[in-house]
Amino acid sequence: MDFDERLQKAIARGEKVREAQEREAAGRALTEEEFKRLHSALRLDLADHIEKCLQKLPDHFPGFRWESIVGDRGWGAACSRDDVALGDGGRRNWYSRLEVTVRPYSSAHVVEIAAKGTIRNKEVFARSQFQKLTESDVHSLRDAVDLWVLEYAEKYASAK
Repeated sequence: MDFDERLQKAIARGEKVREAQEREAAGRALTEEEFKRLHSALRLDLADHIEKCLQKLPDHFPGFRWESIVGDRGWGAACSRDDVALGDGGRRNWYSRLEVTVRPYSSAHVVEIAAKGTIRNKEVFARSQFQKLTESDVHSLRDAVDLWVLEYAEKYASAK
């Protein structure tokens, strides 16, 4: 057997190995239903964590109202507060709100959390973080939620 024949056989063996690896990877790849199930499990866990964090805000800032969010915007919770200030210039209304949600499932196969904070009629932050479903780490997403709630609490306390 000359070199050209051996080269052709080596190439053919390599192609067979690659095809076998592709078949194995396709077998391991998640189906769309599995992606939806994984997103749903993460969403439930994160939404529960979000609710627990935001339910604590009214304990430290009386006047905040807690509400659960479920719908096309996502799942999570919000705390809001309306204040009225009477002074020489008349009546002034102040609105404060923190909303943290897990975004609905999308074909991008990611889990995304988002937060928006408003203090005294001014948006103080808007945050978003996402991870691929196959590489998601629920602990780092929970840490992001904790950080956003703590950041909002600090900003609200300094705005009084």
